[in-house]
Amino acid sequence: MKDLITGIQQAGIGVTNANEAKHLYKDLFGMNVLIFDDKAEASLMTRYTGYEVHNRHAILSMNLSGGGGFEIWQFTSRVPLESASNRFGDLGIFAIKIKSKNVKAAHEHFSKMPLINVSALMDAPDDRNHFWLTDPYGNHFNIVEGDEWFKTRQGICGGVVGAIIGVSNLDKALEFYRDVLGIDEVIYSGTAPAIDLPLKEQEGQQFRRALLKKQAANKGAFSKLLGSVQIELVEALDFQPVKIYKDRFWGDCGFIHLCFDVLNMDVLKNKSEQAGYNFTVDSANSFSMGSSAGRFCYVEDPDGTLIELVETHKIPILKKLNWHLNLKTRKNEGPLPGWMIGMLGFNKVK
Repeated sequence: MKDLITGIQQAGIGVTNANEAKHLYKDLFGMNVLIFDDKAEASLMTRYTGYEVHNRHAILSMNLSGGGGFEIWQFTSRVPLESASNRFGDLGIFAIKIKSKNVKAAHEHFSKMPLINVSALMDAPDDRNHFWLTDPYGNHFNIVEGDEWFKTRQGICGGVVGAIIGVSNLDKALEFYRDVLGIDEVIYSGTAPAIDLPLKEQEGQQFRRALLKKQAANKGAFSKLLGSVQIELVEALDFQPVKIYKDRFWGDCGFIHLCFDVLNMDVLKNKSEQAGYNFTVDSANSFSMGSSAGRFCYVEDPDGTLIELVETHKIPILKKLNWHLNLKTRKNEGPLPGWMIGMLGFNKVK
């Protein structure tokens, strides 16, 4: 099967205050649709939390313009640690890509907002405009051109279209993201000094960079909403990169994972294991997250960056009427009707 992943469901962001962060990202990126708000134990993630079960508060919010959402994640049983590493090229998720209909207009819009840092407009290696935005927590976002939209009249930007991930060996990383996950269109690949980075002290450093893209699938219940995928892989050549989550737990501050929506988990698991990438977490059966449920798994890329994979089983369409969609019994692999996905918009972040 070609379309085992059908889009980016969400990017996980570790924060110190989930309720504060949900309003920040609602105002900043239009993440105003609430999918779940759940407080529970992270009982299946002990491999990444010091082999102890910790309590957490998780909120998933989305932007119905299109693209993935944010899973805002806060430890409630310990104080989350801040990141000591924040360099382009360090190992892990350096930045999340947010798509915009008009990058120049988005740049003007964000430049007027307080409490965030916005770079100048720049040209990416694919000659498209982009710019960098750093939120009050120190997280980097890369605002890029978006090609497809679910709702076209909402806001200055859409949701998550991809990520920038530091790797130690670009060729090995390509095998994972391209051959296992199926993000197989190479937009650009090469070695050059960086001139379009958010950190001025890194300008001129040499990197190998590759931008991979997977076109929007015509399979998967939410493919119309999630759209295409962009993964930019970065290998530092002038310094020895360190792991962004070195000596920290999954769930500590920063980008904790990138989550893909999966059409057939068993097939993807077999494909991944045959390539030498065993799943490190597998809920096996449905796992509830508030009023949503699904099978979730984790796999590590060659440098240990956490990739979450979710096969959605149940999602609230209209919470006020207790209307939930059961995808487990759905036999059609095609996308849901647009009107049905649009009903998610009634579930607002408050």
